[in-house]
Amino acid sequence: MEYSIKKLAEMAGLTSRTLRYYDTIQLLKPKRINSSGYRIYGEEEINRLQQILFFREFEIPLEEIKNYLDDPDFDHTEALNQHRLQLLARRDRLEKLLETLDTTLENLKGETTMADEQKFEGFKQQQLADNEAKYGKEIRNAYGAETIQKANNQFENLTEKQYTDMQATAEKILTNLKEAVKTSNPASETAQEIAKLHKYWLSFTWPAYSKAAHRGLAEMYIADQRFTKYYDEPAGEGAAQFLRDAIHIFAAE
Repeated sequence: MEYSIKKLAEMAGLTSRTLRYYDTIQLLKPKRINSSGYRIYGEEEINRLQQILFFREFEIPLEEIKNYLDDPDFDHTEALNQHRLQLLARRDRLEKLLETLDTTLENLKGETTMADEQKFEGFKQQQLADNEAKYGKEIRNAYGAETIQKANNQFENLTEKQYTDMQATAEKILTNLKEAVKTSNPASETAQEIAKLHKYWLSFTWPAYSKAAHRGLAEMYIADQRFTKYYDEPAGEGAAQFLRDAIHIFAAE
């Protein structure tokens, strides 16, 4: 079945302007242009649009989505399976947040006693779900599903103190990195302290540490734009590259 741009926009809950923009950036081209000059979309375009919307649900930039979909090795079925896993993780996260909220309300009313650890369960689940949505496929390809599951289990079992310490460590890395990157010297004492701090941060979730794995993770910081953005935005352009170089020196054989 074929659809005009207006009909497809209505069916997908978008605007015609959005579809025209997708055409302009070559993210979603119409099947054809009819004699009246209107864009016409067929089944292939509809399936592609569905994938685009799934990716957008997880806040993946349009440029990255285009790269995924234009990859000749792109597996439509595998992508749908990944979307399903991510949505299940999101559902579990919301259920856990609701459970934490309900228990907190009962605690405030004096109806139950809430352990300190329970107060953070929902937030830990949220962080796991967010990481899964953003980086799940990549880190599983790099380290294997079993290793990542062990890391997730370790994260879920963090105490309140450990969880707080982990978050504070992550913030300290970014703060120190912002100043260290100005020196352009990843071998400096300051840079190596950051790499050491990064190793400490990993200890909260990594069941076991290895120098090779540490270097491999650092490579992902410059190979994947999402990781690069995580460090470059708060710490300045080149921060991810600087951290990668510092870690390679720190974790050299």
